[in-house]
Amino acid sequence: MINGEKTISRPLRWGMIGGGRTGQVGYKHRTGALRDGTYQLLAGAFDLDADRGRDFGVKLGVVADRCYATSQDLIAGETARDDGIEVVSIATPNFTHYEITKACLGAGLHVICEKPLFFTLAECEEIAALARQKGLIVGVTYGYTGHPLVHQMAAMVKKGMLGEIRIVDLEYTHGFNSGDDAAAGEAVRWRTNPKTAGPTFVLGDIGTHLYYLSEIVLPHIKVEKLLCDRKAFIPTREPLEDHATVLMHYNNGARGRLWVSSVDAGNMGSQRYRFVGSKASVSWSDSHPDQLVYEVQGEPGRILHHGMPYLDAESLAIDRMGALHTEGLGDSWSNIYLWIAEAIDAAKRGDQAFLRTHHYPGIEAGTEGVRWLANCVRSADAGSAWVDFQ
Repeated sequence: MINGEKTISRPLRWGMIGGGRTGQVGYKHRTGALRDGTYQLLAGAFDLDADRGRDFGVKLGVVADRCYATSQDLIAGETARDDGIEVVSIATPNFTHYEITKACLGAGLHVICEKPLFFTLAECEEIAALARQKGLIVGVTYGYTGHPLVHQMAAMVKKGMLGEIRIVDLEYTHGFNSGDDAAAGEAVRWRTNPKTAGPTFVLGDIGTHLYYLSEIVLPHIKVEKLLCDRKAFIPTREPLEDHATVLMHYNNGARGRLWVSSVDAGNMGSQRYRFVGSKASVSWSDSHPDQLVYEVQGEPGRILHHGMPYLDAESLAIDRMGALHTEGLGDSWSNIYLWIAEAIDAAKRGDQAFLRTHHYPGIEAGTEGVRWLANCVRSADAGSAWVDFQ
């Protein structure tokens, strides 16, 4: 169980690019990073409006002269200091990720970046090579993938409790974009513009969460081909989608369905994961985050509760609240940030043996998310045709 004991020798000197007062994800990053004392927020370029960003940063406890106007100013200012930051989180629109990440790595800073990581596989491969050359870590924030019951599902699959995997069923939908964007704020509008969001909207914004979580639970099977059907129910969002269904064929013969939508009117937001094998199935939803439903064919269904001693060690080791209290998104983000901090600490110490076995969502996870998106777009643009996964 995670209880706040220090796992690295000192807090990492940390900064943020984006994540300011009007952003949607900044507080999630700070909640995750500051929970366990593994990061200390010392600098930021929090906002395109420099005065607003400075005011916000000071109210977070950052001194005024380390609240910078731009990411370039932050990199230059912090690398000139003996006590400058070591790691930076990028919580900016998608189109900025590649250039900012490249500049940070070039300056010797570790990076934690929002998803989808970049627009193209070529960009992912270039950044991966640069990170290896510099000995730096690139982490990616996939929300619920630090939840203990996600890792319980993975342990059950690994032990063969489900049998041979046959069906993968994934959903992440909400209704917050059911209307048009005429009165929407900039935090919504940039997500539906190809120049700022990239080649997808909901597939990249929420679908990549589903895909990476399924990779954690099912690391032993891979997608061989897929079919993507996507649509913009709000015409001004074209050519991007606000609704999509992806069918997948896996290399063991399993079949998958992934549904994402931001026009599921009336739905306040829910993720659902179900993995079906030849013996049993397991399912989890963020609507009931403390419960895992385990159903063996021919037997009564069972509800497994987080934090209970009958769960596997992989799940219990990352539980924070104990069985009596709810384990939620903030706890998952804290785990992700903790794992990335431990990876950064190991990289600084040159501990390659630790890094070879340590789990965290890194550049490989971000790259696979971009690869999946590229295949989805290729299928959709071909008239929702089946395409080999490349």
